Amino acid sequence: MDSKQPYDVIIVGGGIMGSTTAFYLTLKDPGLRVAVIERDLAYTRASTTLSMVNARIQFSLKQNVRISQYAFDVLERFEDDMAVAGNRPSIAYHREGNLFLHDPAAVDDAKAQMAMQQGLGCQVEWWTPDQIKARYPLYAPEGFAGGTFGGQDGHFDAYAVLMAYKANARAQGAVYIEDEVVELMVDNRQLTGVRTLSGEVYTSSAVVNCAGAWCTELARTAGVALPVDPVKRQCFCVDTAVKPEGPLPLTILPSGFYFRTETGGMVLIGKSLDADPVGFDFTWDQNRFMDELWLELAEFVPAFERLKLVRGWAGLYAVNRLDDNAILGEWPELKGFYLANGFSGHGLQQGPAVGRYMSELILGETPELDLSIFHPRRILEGKPIGEVGIV
Repeated sequence: MDSKQPYDVIIVGGGIMGSTTAFYLTLKDPGLRVAVIERDLAYTRASTTLSMVNARIQFSLKQNVRISQYAFDVLERFEDDMAVAGNRPSIAYHREGNLFLHDPAAVDDAKAQMAMQQGLGCQVEWWTPDQIKARYPLYAPEGFAGGTFGGQDGHFDAYAVLMAYKANARAQGAVYIEDEVVELMVDNRQLTGVRTLSGEVYTSSAVVNCAGAWCTELARTAGVALPVDPVKRQCFCVDTAVKPEGPLPLTILPSGFYFRTETGGMVLIGKSLDADPVGFDFTWDQNRFMDELWLELAEFVPAFERLKLVRGWAGLYAVNRLDDNAILGEWPELKGFYLANGFSGHGLQQGPAVGRYMSELILGETPELDLSIFHPRRILEGKPIGEVGIV
């Protein structure tokens, strides 16, 4: 398709958000002219492919729970539903659970959230320290009041899921272009297209910002200020001398420390800190594991004190500083500018529901799942979504 020919929708960013949006748009309207412009189609620095990967039901906001429920349904059927020309994706979907540990002061909030989740049909249970120890003998949970366990939570192959969405979107007519959008073009408060680093101009009256950690930079070219920062998160892979008898769930401590087992008996570890650097920094620092994480892991799992650090990597969270929740919908002050931003580490699992929702908004359909609570008008009004506890 010639670059001078207008597109119906231009999506900036071809990661999980961009590709699910392209998939649903072309599924709903096969005649729609959709272009996805992605700066790196190898996805070497995409948050989608650098994620530790998790799909969980344990959120304290009802809409986030509903988003995860849809993702669970999609992932369960994914390999059958997303085959293209006989090529069936293999996404290694493992539902090994998520276990959140809670301090005594957090018990009331945790149980209230659990009751809400159960009321929505979620399989979440309260476990005492003794129950945790019985299920996972290597753990030392005695210092905690207990934990909430989501048995349907799990992880999957993020790259395989992304490639399947991309392959289906392309088979349905979406065009993927490798280039970097450097300017959103505006005329009288109406978005008219984009200009790329290579000098190409692509025109459309609907542009979707799916640029992930780069979303704020992109929006700024149209005079839109987003409260989203690119924050570095590091993951570490270790080989422990003592192996658990079976897979361990993603286990999250109140400090923000988390870990789970990986294929081959390895353990993946990470921790989110307020002091994590802001910027586009992908350097990996093994000293962080030795200085900050090793002791915490050994305290909760004493058998893991002896281990070998095998590898690590760094990726970016697109952190919404207003309330850590997604920003979804058309920017009130700029017609045709749609946002799917600020997922703060939840984006991969929220991709299916968000892609469907964005397609519904763009096509003027009534959404199957009402996500209007995430509308960007709250950014202009400075009104965060009221959510406490797990985010």
